[in-house]
Order: sequence, then structure tokens, then C-alpha cells
Amino acid sequence: MKILALDTSGLVCTVAVTEDDRLLSEFSIQHKITHSELLLPMMEQIKNRISLDLNTIDAVAVSAGPGSFTGLRIGCATAKGLCLAMNKPMVAVPTLDAMAYQFYGSEYVICPMMDARRNQVYTGVYIFVPEKENEKHREIFFSMKTIKAQSAMSVNDIAEELNNIGKTVILLGDGIPVYRDKLEELLKVNYILVPAHMNRQRASALAALATIYLREGKTVDADSFSPEYLRASQAEREAAEKAAGKKETKADSGKNGRKSGIASPIYIRDLKAEDITAAAEIEKACLGAEAWTEKQLLEAATRDDTVYLVAEVSGEVAGLCGVRNISGEGEVTNVSVSESSRGKGIAFEMLSKLLLRGKAIGCESFTLEVRGENKAARGLYEKLGFVNEGTRPGFYESPKDDAIIYWKRNNTND
Repeated sequence: MKILALDTSGLVCTVAVTEDDRLLSEFSIQHKITHSELLLPMMEQIKNRISLDLNTIDAVAVSAGPGSFTGLRIGCATAKGLCLAMNKPMVAVPTLDAMAYQFYGSEYVICPMMDARRNQVYTGVYIFVPEKENEKHREIFFSMKTIKAQSAMSVNDIAEELNNIGKTVILLGDGIPVYRDKLEELLKVNYILVPAHMNRQRASALAALATIYLREGKTVDADSFSPEYLRASQAEREAAEKAAGKKETKADSGKNGRKSGIASPIYIRDLKAEDITAAAEIEKACLGAEAWTEKQLLEAATRDDTVYLVAEVSGEVAGLCGVRNISGEGEVTNVSVSESSRGKGIAFEMLSKLLLRGKAIGCESFTLEVRGENKAARGLYEKLGFVNEGTRPGFYESPKDDAIIYWKRNNTND
């Protein structure tokens, strides 16, 4: 897999191209030049140096945030333009996850910190866990586990979090020199300050993690994607304060929490065995007695004529859907979204990708059934090009309702 990776989330502007486990090129600059001036010339120079045909890349990876609002928008806009122009998938990698991934295989806790100002940092806490040994050799494989998902926190709060974990921690990021004295005072655990070649964002690490995401099908819709800022911008905060008729107090500025309307990236990927329990719980919450059991979901997901997808938000399964090819007709089933994740466009993204995957396994037309009273779902299906072609009176129980039969035939406009 060939990945073009861009990271403009912080002070460093960094671009890399990787192919499988090889780094073909990486270009990083941290200087008094804006990312808007640097990014395209850096990409052009890499392209020329390694004779890169952009049509040969498999995906464009971009830092998903958090970070500099302006920087994230520059990287995001560039990645979107490339993906849409070349019809390539877009992989969004959380900024702090990519920073932590530089320390693959480390035995220590890893804590990147980016200066978020107002006595806060964007931070997360990670560890690497050995999964298995190579059966033929002595190589050990690791997976990165998230202890504390990336968030905006006060320096006091993240120091307390690390003290509670009680293990030696690797510290990196542009927040470290800003709050170094305070961290020295607050931390009760041993810590390591890493040298210059690993203490900031690197596009090569982002690309390495993006390769894993791409293999797992964790791509995002380039057209609708927006970065994860974790909190409102300064301008948005000031506007909100003005509207409320009061200024944010110093105590308020240290509170942790995500502002409404700032959404986490939505990853649509294949259903895996470890997702089954969470998927079944969402099914049961949405469909009640009509929901499939874990066993039924697992059996369906392992069929050659079936595709099952899940939506993942902040590391949690937030929705699922499936399609089975029956003699060229795709039977769409199990369209469910968790209650806390509704209203975010997840069902639309899942079904859009499911229809494409269905065509790939030979489905020429698609059909599904929905409760007559489920106006929201019916509106979604019609938006996707499904047409009402019939009714099964009184088909559903508890409560009693008709089943509306929808079709999206091969002559229906996409």
C-alpha cells in the first residue's frame, strides 16, 4: 500500500510517502513560514524527487486533529482536494495517536502533549501491548492501546492522570517546553523527555498508522470530513461569551469537555469478531425482539455472499449495517445506530459505502424493509435512491406496524 501522508496540526509541517513497510520520502519543516506557503511546494518536491505518480497512491492520510485550527484546515482542505480529484480514499488519523505511534514497541507509557493555551494541553495516554510472536521467528508484534483518549485537559489534570497510572512516561510534543516547569513540579512518576528527532509530529508515523487503518477499512468520506478540534476556536468562544453576556472565567477555562457540534471522525469499516457484542447490543436497543443475536450476526458476517460494516466513533462501535447478495439482489439488513450517535449522518455514510461494497460482490439491485412509522429511516432510504414498491400490512409486532418494501433497482439513479 502506498500512502501520501500530511500533518499540519502543529508547528511542524510534515509530508511523507510510504509503501508498505518502506519510507520512500519524508519532508518536515518547523520554521517561521506558514503551512499554506510550505505544504504544496513540499509535496511537489517529494513528488519530483521520487518520481511519484500520484495516481499510484492507494490513499491520502491526514491528521484528524486536534491541533492548530488554521493548520488542520489547511491539511484537511489539501487532502480533500487530492482525494476528490483522484477518487482516492481518505484516512483520518488522530494527531496524538500518530505522535504516540513513533514509539512502537516501547515498554513505557506514552503521553503526547500539544499546547492548547489557556493552561490546557491536547493530550492522550497510550501503551504498546505485545500481541503474539511470529511462529517461525522471534519477532514480537505490538498493538497500541489507548489508556486515555485524546482530549483537551488542564496540565494539572493530565499530571494527576499520569500519577494515578504510576509508571514511567515518555513525554513529547510542543506542550512540553511550555509547561515543563509545571510538569516537573506536579509529576510524581519518572518521565523521559525525548530528543528532537521524535518530539514532534512526523508524517511517516501518521502514514504507518494510516496503513493499518486502510487495511481495516477505516476510511472517511472526503467530501464531508472535518477535523476534530476538541474545543471551540477562540473566535467561537468569544462569540458565545458575547451572546451569553459574560466572559469565560479562569476556572471555566480549565474545564475539560468537548463543545457541542465538534464531532469525532466517523470510520466505516468491516465488522470484526471483537465487534459482535457491541453490535448486538446496538441491534437490541434499536430493534428489540426483532434484533439478531450475537450468533446470528457472527454467522451472517462470515458468509462469502455478505458484507457487514460498522461505524466507529472515538474507538467505539456506533452503528452497523449489512447486505447479502441473493442472485444479484442485495438484501439490506440490520441498519442500526446507537442512540447517542444519531443525528450525525452515520447511517447515511454506512449505507453509502454498503451499496458500493454490495455492487462489488455482484449486487445489481437492493431491497430493504422498514416500519411504516419510521419516517426518519424512510427519508434516509429515499435520499439514497430507494423507491417504495409495496407494503406488508401488520408485518411488525410490538408495536404493530406495516412493513414498507423499498427497492433501489439497477436502473434507479444513484
